[in-house]
Amino acid sequence: MIKEECGVFGIFGPEQNTAAAESCYYGLFALQHRGQESCGIAVNNEGNVTVYKDMGLVPEVFSDDVISRLPGRAAIGHVRYSTTGPSIRENAQPLLTRYSKGTMALAHNGNLANTDKLRSSLEEQGAIFQTTIDSEIIAYLIARYRAICSSVEEAVGMAMDQLEGAYCLLVLSRGKLIAVRDPLGFRPLCLGQIGDSWVFASESCALDTVGAKFVRDIKPGEIVVVDKNGLRSITDRCRSQQHSCIFEYIYFARSDSNIDGVSVYQARLEAGRQLARQYPVDADLVLGVPDSGLDAAMGFSEETGIPLGKGFMKNNYVGRTFIKPSQGQRENAVRIKLNPIRSSVEGKRVIMVDDSIVRGTTSARIVRQLKQAGATEVHVRISAPPFLWPCYFGTDIPSIDELTARKYNIDEICRQIGADSLGFLKLESLSKLTGSINYCDACFSGNYPSLIQKD
Repeated sequence: MIKEECGVFGIFGPEQNTAAAESCYYGLFALQHRGQESCGIAVNNEGNVTVYKDMGLVPEVFSDDVISRLPGRAAIGHVRYSTTGPSIRENAQPLLTRYSKGTMALAHNGNLANTDKLRSSLEEQGAIFQTTIDSEIIAYLIARYRAICSSVEEAVGMAMDQLEGAYCLLVLSRGKLIAVRDPLGFRPLCLGQIGDSWVFASESCALDTVGAKFVRDIKPGEIVVVDKNGLRSITDRCRSQQHSCIFEYIYFARSDSNIDGVSVYQARLEAGRQLARQYPVDADLVLGVPDSGLDAAMGFSEETGIPLGKGFMKNNYVGRTFIKPSQGQRENAVRIKLNPIRSSVEGKRVIMVDDSIVRGTTSARIVRQLKQAGATEVHVRISAPPFLWPCYFGTDIPSIDELTARKYNIDEICRQIGADSLGFLKLESLSKLTGSINYCDACFSGNYPSLIQKD
């Protein structure tokens, strides 16, 4: 099973503010690394909620003219890449729902673990779905419960009681913006402020981009409501323990983000330091695979004293290969995304630091490129443990059959990718990356934080 990873951004401003969509645009631009297939913005203009969305990157979808036609005091936005649902416009978000109480837009980051069960149950009760994504199930539940509740936030809470898995939600109604983080806190969501406007984002880097001051992370299980009366928090569903996705710190998040009080940059530096202690090797140069391998490579270099170099020229106009929907797309993207710098690597023993090996094909291609560029040795160091289990909570980890670490041991993987040596970060080292934060490492350990049946 392949799941999805996305980014959300929202802003609620005072009555006179009509530039919410513009702020949302820049916020989504900062979150573009979380999804490059489709994007959208929903705005609330004097109680009228409308959505504009399409396939493509943020600057491709939203021109100045489009943004100028999206006035409103509040807006939510979404960037997406698809795996569970087809790559079609209908599955782009935010989703717009018209129901008995009015109009509502919803943006969702994460993945429900009980999608099939919920969809089957609701369809048996007469529900009709227009998309193939689990986000529509969430929207349907909120709309259904709103018919018997006194407020949207109450309906959101009732819907939460039916959901299992990972979800950060932004819900825009006629008079409110509601932010939600699931009770185990799988996916990140933070709160910021610009003057009298409240801002929500998947990562703190998006707050920086729009000039918002970071206020705090949304608590796992928390519902935050913003309306004309200000901001208030509902914590009835907060639990004492969270399970933040460890892969946010290793790969997904931007280095300049802080998640639950932990610097992503510092976490990746520490991963590199741990790798250097666990797998020392004589070499002339340390290289990081752009982008998420660069920080770990710096940590490796600092720990060993081996010089850090630039080994690749990156084409910044190619999206992240890990989140391409098909293997063919991933391989084609690697070919045009990274090109070794021959003058940097020729005649040298190279340590190549990367963030993960999933199927192994990308690593094999990069190692081959380095050796074709003249590297005499390529020692691969991975700033994550081997992937052994699928993810049910929103990370693009495929089925067990596709995980190379399930089929081969470390020496066999090393030979397959053509490396001279290979080392994965030890599982017990993950806690050193995040300090006291509780995290989910089920894709490495198989220890799932909720009742999920393994493939």
